[in-house]
Amino acid sequence: MSLSGSVPSPFVSKITRKCVPVGLALAGLVLLAGPMQAKAPHIKTSHVKMHVKIKPVPFSHAAVLEPGTIADGDAEIPETGKKYSLKLYSMHTNESINVVYRIGDVYLPDGLDQLNHFLRDHYTDDVKIYDPTEFDLLHNVLTRLNKPNGTINVLCGYRSEETNEYLRSRAPVTGVAEHSQHIQAKAIDIRVPGVQTARLRDAAMSLDAGGVGYYPTAQFVHVDVGPVRHWTYGAIVHKKKRGAPKRRRA
Repeated sequence: MSLSGSVPSPFVSKITRKCVPVGLALAGLVLLAGPMQAKAPHIKTSHVKMHVKIKPVPFSHAAVLEPGTIADGDAEIPETGKKYSLKLYSMHTNESINVVYRIGDVYLPDGLDQLNHFLRDHYTDDVKIYDPTEFDLLHNVLTRLNKPNGTINVLCGYRSEETNEYLRSRAPVTGVAEHSQHIQAKAIDIRVPGVQTARLRDAAMSLDAGGVGYYPTAQFVHVDVGPVRHWTYGAIVHKKKRGAPKRRRA
């Protein structure tokens, strides 16, 4: 008997009653599972690096010290007036000094003597009288740096001719000049804790008050009260990146 007749076979009707509901159920599960199996789209995120450039504190425009006069005896030492002091630390002798060397426009002989001894040639212990305006220069540099009460680390003060000649024999390493202002007790090599060497140089040069030597490799600055000039010794050479084309000399 044909299954396509108008009267369905009992066998076909039985299968239809059992299979159709099951097929519909399976179809529903597939429809429900479809969205669950779909993967969420991959979103690429980029990490943005923020480079914040911190501007250095501007140099102070406070008035700088002008040359004063040395008191001739205790009678000329003023009883009132602003006191000016220096805090120094010797990198070679590990000595420290905190001394008032000036009141108002008058230099104090006792304070100057202490500074002269502190800045002696640490090789020979020879002492020479410093030009007191060199001490004003140190004070003015600290003022420019907004560190009027700061400490200065001293690498070199006075140098005798013998010491200077000895150091000159090592010129490729030290860069010592033949007629150094150190011999005249008019120069000091310094660092200021917490201040970058380049900024210390800029502060000294802003005063336009003498010689300024920048030693980036040795990390110190030479300041003197000789002629106004400036120089750099032992500059750091920046290596070229690999693969960069070499430039021929003209």
